[in-house]
Amino acid sequence: MADGSDTTLTAEQTPGQAPQGLVAGLKSFAAGHGGAKAVIEYVGKRGARIVLVGEDGVWGDQFADDTVVARQACAKAGVTVENAWERELMDQMRPSNDLWRSMARRTMAR
Repeated sequence: MADGSDTTLTAEQTPGQAPQGLVAGLKSFAAGHGGAKAVIEYVGKRGARIVLVGEDGVWGDQFADDTVVARQACAKAGVTVENAWERELMDQMRPSNDLWRSMARRTMAR
């Protein structure tokens, strides 16, 4: 840029609106499990994964276009977003027997 230029190059990201289907899915999960907390994970080009942990220990996930949309969706759904996987949150998770079996099959197949 030339001296005295008042323009700068920035990569501005215009966050999209949280899709109603995503918000409805988060609300539904929270209502069905006595409330929920979420951890948002960036997964590259695919977007962001919202991992939900219900108060009863059941967990599930949803995908959003990016982390900004994921946070907006959680806020609209009334789901608390945790900044990281804290020990208490991980201790609360109760994987089903089916999940344990599917994880064992994946490990054995490698």
